[in-house]
Amino acid sequence: MSFRDNLREALEFVGMEQKELALKTGISLKTIENYVKKNSSVPSADKAVLIAQALGVTVEYLITGRKAKKADIPAKTKEVIDILPKLNSYNHKVISSLAKTLLSFQSRDQKCD
Repeated sequence: MSFRDNLREALEFVGMEQKELALKTGISLKTIENYVKKNSSVPSADKAVLIAQALGVTVEYLITGRKAKKADIPAKTKEVIDILPKLNSYNHKVISSLAKTLLSFQSRDQKCD
């Protein structure tokens, strides 16, 4: 698949409009539209990084369509990731809030060491 196809798929997957992507990346809407509409239009490396970060994918995925190998994910993290799709939307919010709270406590604990 092409950059255009992978970008379209990522936008659809995360439910993001082109206008929102433009706002999140600082890339003009016209430029984003060109990436989505023109098969030969590929961003520079720095813009590809901004787009990938905004969409939560890798630059490799946007360019090649290949997703990160699961082996790259630590086992403890994979265990949590495997549980998340089984939760409803409310519980996703609870887990997110809990993780952020734990992270803030962890930061405080490290400062106390």
